[in-house]
Amino acid sequence: MRKSLLKSRRQFIQGTALSSVFLGFNLPLKAQPISTELQQSLPDSMLKPGANFSNYGQPSVYEKDIIRWISANPNVPGNGVSWTPLEELQGTITPNGLHYERHHNGVPDINPSTHEILIDGLVDKPLTFSIDALKRYPQTTKICFIECGGNSNAGWRSSPIQSAAGYVHGLVSNAEWTGVPLRLLLNECGIQAEAKWAIAEAADGAALNVSIPVEKLLDDAILALYQNGERLRPENGYPVRLLLPGWEGIVNVKWLRQLKLVEQPAMTRDETAQYTDLLPSGKARQFSFTMQAKSLITSPSVGMTLPDNPGIYQVTGLAWSGKGKISKVEVSADGGDSWVEAELHTPILDKAFTRFSLPWQWQGQYAVLQSRATDETGYQQPTRQALIAERGDNSFFHYNAIVSWEVNEDGQISHIYV
Repeated sequence: MRKSLLKSRRQFIQGTALSSVFLGFNLPLKAQPISTELQQSLPDSMLKPGANFSNYGQPSVYEKDIIRWISANPNVPGNGVSWTPLEELQGTITPNGLHYERHHNGVPDINPSTHEILIDGLVDKPLTFSIDALKRYPQTTKICFIECGGNSNAGWRSSPIQSAAGYVHGLVSNAEWTGVPLRLLLNECGIQAEAKWAIAEAADGAALNVSIPVEKLLDDAILALYQNGERLRPENGYPVRLLLPGWEGIVNVKWLRQLKLVEQPAMTRDETAQYTDLLPSGKARQFSFTMQAKSLITSPSVGMTLPDNPGIYQVTGLAWSGKGKISKVEVSADGGDSWVEAELHTPILDKAFTRFSLPWQWQGQYAVLQSRATDETGYQQPTRQALIAERGDNSFFHYNAIVSWEVNEDGQISHIYV
């Protein structure tokens, strides 16, 4: 039986900056009065010299629990994923050490001084490019997300999984990538008229290879050398990875070694048996490269508990779309019966994370929190029911339905299907 829900617009505060809405309202946390003892004592950190310099900075030991959670395949060493803890982060940029991972046969150890990228096939002049040579080319920078096609796939299950938001939806991360526009190298090689696809191959133990339309490579593809200003980490493609903004993670090939231009796709394992969606008609939805609009409330979210003093809480989360910019995010506290538009934090970038937030008055009432993203093309994030009606229940990839967090009267939060 459905519990009684208050309409969303009665619970959210709009039309004012978050910093000012707290005036006149009870805060969710209570500040402590200043004690005489506190005024007369000094913390230990002020009574001795601090630590020495370090060659490379590390997180505080007090933040040691903010890590990537690993889901490895016990039967195939080096095969698996690690998840970005989205619920533990703020802003939009994912630190390099917390960027999600997907490996098919482990992380290769590649010496950049001997690594080369070959462009051949239907080109006038096959060429190889060393890493040092790539650094001499003009470079461009793009802030964008990369999302695994299998992200959020637990949503296809018949029962909602009760895991932290990042442990279900954290196969997506957002970073600043810098490298060489691929069209410069393709034009240097000379693309023949028959070339419509390219087979991109990785230099890992799986020899991962996928087919990519040449049109995308000439548009906004980058051979990324840097991530958030530093050289790529090994687990994210060092010494060079292919970056295709807005497209599913599998085609953003790490450890790139070859691009072979061809007339037709190669129909490899990772574009036939994997990363395709079996539809109710029996046909397969294939080459669905673009990641559709999606959003997720990261706080409060499943596993969290609201403290025992009602007041104003900031509902915050992330939205993204492979089709362009996020134009709107709406939030509901009544399971989608009514919606209120959230504040979008700037900058709002193309094919990148957008942070959203909205002040919520929680007075100990039962609630179901949801967020719904709309991108600049007008595409709106679907409900789970609508997604299953379109795709059926045999899918594993490309899940982007609205996520529902149930808040009970004790402030405990769980994942439910609405």
